[in-house]
Amino acid sequence: MPGFGCTMLAAMFLLPLLLNAVLGFKLCPSPCLCYESSDLVDCRSRGLTRVPSSISHGTWLLDLSANKVTEVHTRSFIGLWSLKILLMSNNSVHILHPQSLSSLQFLEKLDLSFNRLRWLPQDFSQGLYSLQELRLSNNLLQHLDSKSLEDCGSLRKLDLSYNHIRGLDIKALSSLSRLSFLNMEGNRLNVLKDGQLNRQQTLEVLLLNYNNISKIEAESLAPLRRLSLLGLKGNQLEHIRFKTFLKLQTTSTYLQMSLNPWICDCELQRIFGKINHVRHLHVEDYKDIICHAPAQLAGSLLASMDSQLCIAETASVLVITITVMLAVIGALVKAERNRKNKQASSEAESQGQEK
Repeated sequence: MPGFGCTMLAAMFLLPLLLNAVLGFKLCPSPCLCYESSDLVDCRSRGLTRVPSSISHGTWLLDLSANKVTEVHTRSFIGLWSLKILLMSNNSVHILHPQSLSSLQFLEKLDLSFNRLRWLPQDFSQGLYSLQELRLSNNLLQHLDSKSLEDCGSLRKLDLSYNHIRGLDIKALSSLSRLSFLNMEGNRLNVLKDGQLNRQQTLEVLLLNYNNISKIEAESLAPLRRLSLLGLKGNQLEHIRFKTFLKLQTTSTYLQMSLNPWICDCELQRIFGKINHVRHLHVEDYKDIICHAPAQLAGSLLASMDSQLCIAETASVLVITITVMLAVIGALVKAERNRKNKQASSEAESQGQEK
């Protein structure tokens, strides 16, 4: 009997553990709300400092927004094979540990906006083969590495707006051949380089507003066959080249170009005139383009000048030409007069000697 009693005690001790193991996927983290019928776990604004454990294995949406999570650990999401949407915006995440997201192979949407990320680890995208939407806006990112997104081949929407990004590796976006939306507004990009968008032939929206872009290289836009909106307002553009935009072989593309320090001259007016006459190109905010230089035109609207800049330039050229011609004629007349005077003096001197 003593043996039977020990067995009963052991069974009583193990039974809860066995039940937890069998039913663990139905548990709900104590601070959160769980909707069993729809497999949603709502942990918004619960003051959490880390990803909670005991999340149902069948969960397809996990909302951890507006908490105090600072780190995502390697095993934070182990076992959440059904998870499709993970929302972690408005936390204080500054560290993503190695392979912290690698178990989320069926994840389709990841929101890490409004955190404190300064960089993405090279294995950031490992396992994220199904990811279609990634939001990383309003972080502290300074650079995008060539390997950070290499496993995100299914990605369609990428939001990197309002970070501190100064440059992209030439291959940083090379694996994102299905990308249709790219938002890089509010960063610190200086140049749009040839080759950076070579694989983005399906890109439809490219937002580069409010950067420091002063140069767009000749072939940088050429690969974009489906682009419908290109945002370039609020940069440091003074001049552009017509051929750069002519290489956008699209059906219809709207351009946003205002709030740049444009140097208004005949060449710039001609370029915008050509762009506006290309059937598939439309400068959406042409009427808002303001001259920054020269000083006498500062604050003037480019559209209000019609062809005045070129007329003024032509008039200036004519004035200069006429002035030069008058100067040349004057010099010739003076030279001829001097020649005649010298000739008359020579003749008078000769006559004096004869006498």
